[in-house]
Amino acid sequence: MTSLWAAMTVDESATAPSAPGAAAAALPGERFDVAVVGAGITGLATALILVRDGLRVVVVEAERVAALATGLNTGKATVLQGAMLQRIRRSHSARVVQGYVDANLEGLRWIAEFARQHGVPVSEETAYSYAASDAGLQLVEREFDAAREAGLPVEWVDRMPVSFPFAGAVALPGQLGLDPYRLALAMARAFVDEGGVLLEGMRVEDVQASLPVGLRTPNGTIRADAVVVATAAPMLLRGLYFAKTRALRSHLTSFRVEDAPPPGLFITVDMPTRSLRTTPDPDADVPPLLLVGGNGHPVGGAPSTEARVRDLIGWTERYFPGAELTHRWAAQDYESVNLVPFVGRMPRGLGRVWIATGYAKWGLTNGVAAALRISDEILGVPWRDQREWVRVLGTRSTMPADLARGAAEGARVARTLAVGWASAQAHPAPAKAPAEGQGVVVSRGGVPYGVSTVDGRTCAVRAVCTHLGGVVRWNDGEKTWDCPLHGSRFEASGHRIEGPAVHDLPQEPRVPDGPSVE
Repeated sequence: MTSLWAAMTVDESATAPSAPGAAAAALPGERFDVAVVGAGITGLATALILVRDGLRVVVVEAERVAALATGLNTGKATVLQGAMLQRIRRSHSARVVQGYVDANLEGLRWIAEFARQHGVPVSEETAYSYAASDAGLQLVEREFDAAREAGLPVEWVDRMPVSFPFAGAVALPGQLGLDPYRLALAMARAFVDEGGVLLEGMRVEDVQASLPVGLRTPNGTIRADAVVVATAAPMLLRGLYFAKTRALRSHLTSFRVEDAPPPGLFITVDMPTRSLRTTPDPDADVPPLLLVGGNGHPVGGAPSTEARVRDLIGWTERYFPGAELTHRWAAQDYESVNLVPFVGRMPRGLGRVWIATGYAKWGLTNGVAAALRISDEILGVPWRDQREWVRVLGTRSTMPADLARGAAEGARVARTLAVGWASAQAHPAPAKAPAEGQGVVVSRGGVPYGVSTVDGRTCAVRAVCTHLGGVVRWNDGEKTWDCPLHGSRFEASGHRIEGPAVHDLPQEPRVPDGPSVE
């Protein structure tokens, strides 16, 4: 499914990356100061800062620039993030919330300045964390208090001229609406123009923390003095970050509407989540497009993702009569158990491997903040000279609530692992070939296999995630196999899309073209 942002961007090849084949020939003799894994907002910002400081930097991307979370989000760069501030405040000190706010403010300023310098269109807008019903007003009040405590110039809004349910909101002016895909492409072009090396279509399978550090890829080994793992989910087992985060997926839609809501970045504090904003329609002299997101869920945790998308479309048609759907897509991010992103040196990385993860769907400002912190550390800025928010967030303590969330997530993973294997054994092969767009997990000789039919082609894959052995589930909205343990996702053919897994699901070659799988 193509996002609105990708559809509006004609020049997708403008990053001028090096071809993997050509790059592979140069790998054995070339050594970089820093290698960055992942060409999303964190990786590109880190690489751009470092290359501007004179370092030799390579960015290695498994697919293409901004292919996942960075290029698929709603394009809201804001410090007011739904109910996030009061959630952090419930289990952390005011000092930690202040550090989180300051980090996001600096990320926001960096994006605004980069956009100004490179001609990336942005709109300065007011962000609204609103309640869809009176029952949610208490959450709005707590978000207002947490934001005021952190020094944000928020305002209380009782009512607005909107067609959708609105009971009250906290508002923060001076936030940014933008096209995240266009922003990322501009960052990639700037990085290449500054002398950086960008390798798209090259998957990093492992990182060896030696001197120099070695990044193993199917094309050879890339060597560097330091490595930044800037993928949404670190693909390395060291640090156990897959166990300290939970994978979340949200659905997004865009519409042509007769009466667009007033300008603003809207998101509910209560459930189900509704995220709204407008963006200019590429067709001239027409009203702006309306973006509506929400109905999020843990990856692999929704019985039907298609039903969630249909519900989102139905909600929009109810409150914006005549709304015409133009695009639908989904995005994925990871939330840390302590609600604050994990950023810094990775354990057992010999001080040469950095990671950043756990943005909880607010990766634009959090991602740039992570890049600022990591680049300072790589450049050798002393701890005493680091930004105040870096020192605050870098020394925060793990709280009882954090441990409780971590324990609950660990229990969920263990339960899901057991249920997945038991459910597969309850459906032995052979099985009829699924209908178009459907998939089913069956067991053959005790091994789960996923059988699906997409675009008229029926194929089977070994339905065991190559990360830690979870049984994958069929995503009927996106036609993918999703692992409910830690969020790895695969195409119907088994090709890895994202997540901590680095290997594809093996295909089962004995699937016949007939109506059943034996």
